[in-house]
Amino acid sequence: MATGRYKIQKDNDWNAIFYRFKQGGKFDIISSIGIQIPKGRWSDSKQEVLPTPQVKHKDINIKLKEFNSFVIKEYETTKLIDELTLINSKWLKEKIDVFFTRESKDEEVNHKQFFSNFIELFIEESKTKKSRNNTPIKKRTIQHYNTTLIKIIAFEEHIGKTTKLSEINLNFHSHFIHFLENVQHLNPNTIGGYIDDIKLFIRNAEGKGLNVSNEHKLKNFYSPSNKTKDIYLKEDEINLIYEMKFEQDFLDNARDWLIIGLRTGLRVSDLLTLKENDVIDGFIEIRNKKTDFPVIIPLHSDVANILSKRNGKFPRKISDQNFNDYIKIVAEKSGITEIVEGAKITEVKIKVNGKEETIHRKIFGKYPKNELVTSHICRRSFATLHYGKVDTLTIMKITGHKTEKQFLDYIKITPKEYAEKLKAYWSSIKY
Repeated sequence: MATGRYKIQKDNDWNAIFYRFKQGGKFDIISSIGIQIPKGRWSDSKQEVLPTPQVKHKDINIKLKEFNSFVIKEYETTKLIDELTLINSKWLKEKIDVFFTRESKDEEVNHKQFFSNFIELFIEESKTKKSRNNTPIKKRTIQHYNTTLIKIIAFEEHIGKTTKLSEINLNFHSHFIHFLENVQHLNPNTIGGYIDDIKLFIRNAEGKGLNVSNEHKLKNFYSPSNKTKDIYLKEDEINLIYEMKFEQDFLDNARDWLIIGLRTGLRVSDLLTLKENDVIDGFIEIRNKKTDFPVIIPLHSDVANILSKRNGKFPRKISDQNFNDYIKIVAEKSGITEIVEGAKITEVKIKVNGKEETIHRKIFGKYPKNELVTSHICRRSFATLHYGKVDTLTIMKITGHKTEKQFLDYIKITPKEYAEKLKAYWSSIKY
């Protein structure tokens, strides 16, 4: 049976503790565990550090017992998995690095031990991996994985400690969310997206047989969310924008793109890339860039008039950023300025290491409605205005929502508006 013992090899003022691991004639290896104690404070018979104010002797003794059990367990596991694995000094040093949370020179060991290292490997594998539908993982998804990794690294820098895969538990969950809320000043929905990624990473690590905590499966390991007060444009507001005359060409161009977006429900990534040949026999026919799903939308009369005005061509190409900037002006000049509840990106002053920094975060409050108009309003308004008038599945095929729950969370009809719809329906009934 394999056994382990500690020893002190020198008699200096401070001496390293060495660990000797052996089994009969099979192997006999020794390595420093990277912990030093003062002269004369080691008991070979008790295999522990004697009381001394110079080090935390109780904590060290606990670690020594835990490490011995860890090495023996790792050895027994190694024998079961691969009997050809060499139990040598390199093997022992790797186990020391793993247990005492020290990065190894062997990247493969780090990928199996540390959370951020594992995520790096996960991201690299995702670049060539296929989804359940046998399609490549989208660049946008991989970008989100990278953003989550950046947040994990920022958290580790904040706490001054590298996180192991086995430490992704409820304690980590609580402290990570607190960091994102109070240091990074992120909103619950954004934080929830990062927690969703973390659950995915841990499930993948678990599937590979790595040492992970089961606490990620508990209900308390939740993904935060909140009901956002996102706005949409009502039919009379869309008509105001459509009828508005703009002398400045850049506003007229942006207004036309906005109307096309509101009448098609397309994401901005699909909207601003529309071309003349995407219109076929009175329908816009494209392939959704996010879902890679074919979308066919009949031409609304407003869209047909805009195309006619431009000799069959779509408005001049503009960037996403310019579109978002210009349509706020378009909405303001069209009189869409009532004060409403919502959220907008705002500069926030924070203190980092005693220095003031400016960050941009989504802040909830009451604002003029035009200030809350962004490209997302196109798809949201389309879904909201057509809900209850066209069957839900038809709308979902155009907006790209995969489930009815996602769709119903997306539309922004208030309880009061539902009540008004019912009142109007009752009024229309003839007795």
